[in-house]
Amino acid sequence: MIKSLTKHGNSLALVIEKPVLELLGADADTQFEISTDGEVLILTPVKDPGRHQAFKAALDKVNARYPKALKKLAE
Repeated sequence: MIKSLTKHGNSLALVIEKPVLELLGADADTQFEISTDGEVLILTPVKDPGRHQAFKAALDKVNARYPKALKKLAE
């Protein structure tokens, strides 16, 4: 895939399509580490396992506390 940079204010931006982001497990809140060897640009999504675990724990807590309300909302 060949991409072009897009003007964004006083900067240039590289737009990454949703299917590529999904393959990386990334979204609008994902931070990326940027590195280069002087010729190649490397973008690596920063994965925070603690964040995922905290989200899952919060989701489990909500599901346990409000099962009837969530089921009604799903209908």
